[in-house]
Amino acid sequence: MLEPLSKLLLGPLLLLQGLYVRRVTPRLPEASGARQGLTGNGVRLRLLIVGDSAVAGVGAATQDQALSGQLVGRLAADFQVSWQLWAQTGLDSQGLLELLEAKDAEPFDVAVLGIGVNDVTSSLGADQWLVRQQRLLGLLRDKFAVQQLIISPLPPMHLFPALPQPLRWYLGNRTRRFNQRLATLTAAQPSCSLLTLSLAPEAGMMAVDGFHPGPMIYSLWAEHAAQAITGRRHNNKNPGVEHV
Repeated sequence: MLEPLSKLLLGPLLLLQGLYVRRVTPRLPEASGARQGLTGNGVRLRLLIVGDSAVAGVGAATQDQALSGQLVGRLAADFQVSWQLWAQTGLDSQGLLELLEAKDAEPFDVAVLGIGVNDVTSSLGADQWLVRQQRLLGLLRDKFAVQQLIISPLPPMHLFPALPQPLRWYLGNRTRRFNQRLATLTAAQPSCSLLTLSLAPEAGMMAVDGFHPGPMIYSLWAEHAAQAITGRRHNNKNPGVEHV
């Protein structure tokens, strides 16, 4: 009820602010560096990392500083990690579905998924968005044989420095609603883990565009994802032990 009323009362202002943000926000490149590799020692772990510009490392200079490099580096202490990064600036959930559908089928043990900011900034409704998330999870399981899905929540857009008010408030409300629906979806699927971290954009932690993560946030993101992956795999080996 709140969103339709907000759009009715604030629609023209929100549209103008959205256009302004797109015009003045610096367009940062995706992080440079390798997008696949084999590293580490131990049990083989086939890792797929998929998503939008944040997953592609926008806001970091290299992939070593971004999510993929920091996550692979942590996992390499326990596993021999065979990994691939499929991510692209501008992707929304439908775009990611099309990217995955175009890829050749191959098996992965774990997939880390980060998508949705471009859905929030569009006119897509929460119900439609949830349907696309279900399709993404199903595609990763069925086509790519993913056994463990690590799902990243949408970031706290109500705190993004690049967004003026009331656009920041409006997108923040949409983000919270989308995350609530995502939590309900993942809770019903035992192979899914929804990360609980809050990537709050504290001073010095965001990229210079005020919209993407910086290396410090990528580090926190990678740490939480690595804990979810290693904890699940250790629990599978030792069912009676709970790992935090």
